[in-house]
Amino acid sequence: MRLIALAMTIHIPPDPLTDFCAEIFARAGCEPEEAGRVSASLVDANLTGHDSHGVIRVPRYVDWVRTGDLVPNQSMERLVDTPVIGVVDGRFGFGQTMAPMAVDIGVEKARATGLSAISLRNSGHVGRVGEWAERAAAAGFISIHFVNAAGSILVAPFGGLERRLSTAPFCVGVPREGAPPIVLDFATSLVAEGKVNVASHGGKPLPSHALIGPDGAFSGDPTLLYGSLTADGARDHRHGAGAIRAFGEHKGSGLALLCELLGGSLTGNGATEPDRKFSNGMFSLYLDPSQIDPSHVFDADMTRYLDWFRQGKAIPGEAILTPGEPERASRARRTQTGVPLPDEAWALIKATARSVGVNRDLSF
Repeated sequence: MRLIALAMTIHIPPDPLTDFCAEIFARAGCEPEEAGRVSASLVDANLTGHDSHGVIRVPRYVDWVRTGDLVPNQSMERLVDTPVIGVVDGRFGFGQTMAPMAVDIGVEKARATGLSAISLRNSGHVGRVGEWAERAAAAGFISIHFVNAAGSILVAPFGGLERRLSTAPFCVGVPREGAPPIVLDFATSLVAEGKVNVASHGGKPLPSHALIGPDGAFSGDPTLLYGSLTADGARDHRHGAGAIRAFGEHKGSGLALLCELLGGSLTGNGATEPDRKFSNGMFSLYLDPSQIDPSHVFDADMTRYLDWFRQGKAIPGEAILTPGEPERASRARRTQTGVPLPDEAWALIKATARSVGVNRDLSF
């Protein structure tokens, strides 16, 4: 596969891109296993169509390592460990290391008891939360995740002009027998902050109503969140005067608030500390369907309902999809065509690579 330049966008095959980013993280201080895990997670986010959580995060992760806000090769601390409940501290290690460990603890406990609750605090950016729901679903478990981001207050609540919320992701994963899981995964903001970042580097533009300014006017201009921009400059939300809007008016704003209270306050990650260093908190529930459904009707009834759900008449030009289908379609397509990156974003990743001593370029 060749690198293709189209409309200021290049398409990079996923395997070489994964290796390239892993080399960056290794040079930044990660052990090879962690470097590969973080890189694979970011590229997979791109493959699923979630570019906001993909390799555009590489420069920011490396900056966080340099400032000490993100600690390579960190171990998790278990604060509470009962048959049902686990409270763990990620100690600002990479989220792609801490989140799967937290999932595995939750699955292990739920396998024994039928239900578990895991509280993760002080984790580095956990990436695409749907990845962790998919991990639980692959083991046969339902999972529900409430996430907050301390130190990243970006979102104005419904009716407000000032930032009071993080993007506060919410996610649910439901396993199916012999079929892909149902995975609902979204930021409770109208757009994820990463999408603003992508747009600021020449990627997909934002909806014109995604952001709100101090005067109450809606906008799709990333400078409202970041302040003035340069092609190779860091994106710092502290320099912007505006905020991202919550999705769904009062409903999305209310769900975001619950993510802050459960993912932030309950976990101990903190929900009201906008000026502290970044960390994700994640409160997760894990359920074993085989123990909740002793009559074994769940999967068959879910299959019948999903079939009927999809058979509804669609709006012309649209399709009725279930959560997780767009990601699977994108993964299949991009695995063949490559990961699309705006030229500006790719230039910034390469500059980050050179800054840690990775001097080779990708060529095909």
